[in-house]
Amino acid sequence: MIDSHSAIPPTLILGGTTEASHLAQAMADAGLPAILSYAGRVASPRTHPVPVRSGGFGGAEGLAAFLKTNGIGQVVDATHPFAARISGNAALACAAAGVPLCALERAPWIAEASDDWTHVPDIEGAVAALDGPAKRVFLAIGRQHLAGFAHLGQHRFLARMVDAPAADFPLLGAEVIVKRGPFKVEDDMDLMRVHGTELLVAKNAGGAGAEAKILAARALAVPVIMIDRPELPDRPLRRTVTEVMDWLHARLGV
Repeated sequence: MIDSHSAIPPTLILGGTTEASHLAQAMADAGLPAILSYAGRVASPRTHPVPVRSGGFGGAEGLAAFLKTNGIGQVVDATHPFAARISGNAALACAAAGVPLCALERAPWIAEASDDWTHVPDIEGAVAALDGPAKRVFLAIGRQHLAGFAHLGQHRFLARMVDAPAADFPLLGAEVIVKRGPFKVEDDMDLMRVHGTELLVAKNAGGAGAEAKILAARALAVPVIMIDRPELPDRPLRRTVTEVMDWLHARLGV
């Protein structure tokens, strides 16, 4: 059990995003108890001013049990907009445990008139969209989904990841950049120029922290295969850390 020495019930932050880290800092600054949970997919996560747990809960039932056992007062789902399974489990678990849930979800990016975006519904759609002539492709989708592109040997891929690639890295001959964001637009423009990027593949994560590649592609007139967000459960939604803090203060009466 994770103990809290405060009379205020702790908030469970389901994290893995820049916004989750900022929320954890804001709660620590406000003296509000919180636990930040990671899925454990990054080998070297950032340090935080609140207690951190890593790994799964064992589905919705396991999460509901965790909420009850640890006296969690409320949950903020600040996971990536593409973490549909985690968000679904959070909604089910909070309903089962009778714990209020609020989502901190970035607004999606919107194409401008000058953009050349091809919308696809999922990773499989992005793979299918690349079934064509050879191009120099920037895969800005994280490491979990790279294997699906491995058979597209006609392309020269650029992949950027937080952790160094493992021995079983699926994209033979790909150029790999190991670096943690947020990134600057100018740097991403330079990266695309050096690589000769002809096509960007990205998830519509939204927010400012991951937007540099989108702005760089816009400035360089690089077409984008944009993977649209999955369907997420209906839940109270906030767009900023400030809005979530307002929700917490109103709920907790502090």
